[in-house]
Amino acid sequence: MDDAKDSTSDATSFSFYSAFHNYPLISALVAFAVAQSAKLLTTWYKEKRWDAKQLIGSGGMPSSHSATVTALAAAIGFQEGFAGSTFATALILACIVMYDAFGVRLHAGRQAEVLNQIVYELPAEHPLADTRPLRELLGHTPPQVFAGAVLGVFIAIIGHLINKAGSQVSHGRTTLGH
Repeated sequence: MDDAKDSTSDATSFSFYSAFHNYPLISALVAFAVAQSAKLLTTWYKEKRWDAKQLIGSGGMPSSHSATVTALAAAIGFQEGFAGSTFATALILACIVMYDAFGVRLHAGRQAEVLNQIVYELPAEHPLADTRPLRELLGHTPPQVFAGAVLGVFIAIIGHLINKAGSQVSHGRTTLGH
């Protein structure tokens, strides 16, 4: 029984360790982190204040959703080829996420603005007058989505170059010698 438990924990630790070498996963996570950090810096630049909520919030420039899914799709394409079904799946997922970001979620945010204005104008005695405001910044404008997509592809390319250089070094080859 202990041998089965040991082999399970070995497999789990190996899988966990392998995740650190999963280039598409790392590219997607780095793209997300860079995009969210950029929002924090953009807010500081525009408003001269730090807003830590930008690190976890949705909306804003660039779209972290777009950056994440395009980095994932591009990294899969670089690693497994752009003609494969895994890349096709990731690309379709990226398109759906980006369409949702500047389509459905952008319009939902605009509707929240209108509803908040209606509630704000209600008389104080109205039962809904003290309703908590709806979140308005839900989606992205097309330029925010495009910027996120460009960022994601850029991160995937940088990751691909690092991954390629690392594999050449680990195999004892260098580009200088060949």
